[in-house]
Amino acid sequence: MGTTWSAKIVAPPTGVQSAIEAVLATIIAQMSHWEPTSELSRINNSPPGTWHRIGPEFAQVMTTALDVAKRSNGAFDPAMGVAVDLWGFGPPGLRVGLPTEAEIEAARALCGYDAIDFDPLLLRLRLTRPVRLDLSGIAKGYAVDAVAARLKAMGCLDFLVEIGGELVGEGIQPDGQPWWVDVEVPPGVDAAPLRIALHGMAVATSGDYRRNFVEGGATYAHTIDPRTGRPVNNGVASVTVLHKSCGEADAWASALTVPEVNEGIALTECEALVAHTMVRAKKKAGNRGPRPKILFFNTSFSN
Repeated sequence: MGTTWSAKIVAPPTGVQSAIEAVLATIIAQMSHWEPTSELSRINNSPPGTWHRIGPEFAQVMTTALDVAKRSNGAFDPAMGVAVDLWGFGPPGLRVGLPTEAEIEAARALCGYDAIDFDPLLLRLRLTRPVRLDLSGIAKGYAVDAVAARLKAMGCLDFLVEIGGELVGEGIQPDGQPWWVDVEVPPGVDAAPLRIALHGMAVATSGDYRRNFVEGGATYAHTIDPRTGRPVNNGVASVTVLHKSCGEADAWASALTVPEVNEGIALTECEALVAHTMVRAKKKAGNRGPRPKILFFNTSFSN
């Protein structure tokens, strides 16, 4: 997955590390767009219209991904790999210079979750046009859930699992405290730290500072708006989502970084999500500008 994982487990059973590694290996073999032999890569490299059998884990992720795609009005799109690759954030690697307008429009035309024909009952999937699947906005979160489920099956009651900054906490620490985690403050944002107690809860964060490149004095973030085929430039520095499911938290954190701030607020409230959004203040000529505005949306855990 191009990142690290960790697990803090109270009274871990024998063989727990190999069990975790087996869970992660299964997910990589099915959903990694970096592994040329994965199920996802096989689908991406096949002609459109070909049905492919997929693993049950892949099917679970695709079910959630398509649901969030529809509910977010396309702000989250599991079929935007062409645009991601074009901007240098996919397996082909970094690019030199900016893409042309024609290239951007061509890539945008090859995005869209409506090109995914998914049959969850028969565990099969096909692409109806030459889009490319990219599950990097949800797979890490799902992997956290899968590891947590495996630990529970092994009798573990108290643990904290983290993969690339996405976390789930169950039970308590040996001293009786909950699993405390700090939300990362993006560079250049003057904000008070936020500490969360994870007790039967997951948290995921997406931001414009994690992967980006600078060209011509402008910064281009790795978050691509699938509706425009371009990196987002809406002032949203990061979005943190709390949810019972880390996979859903991951997908929604990715989705909520795409819209304009007011649209994101409306979507958060409509979906009854618990989200914390940090917005960069716009600088005015001749001065430093106002302090960054911190928005906090908090609703009940109906999810």
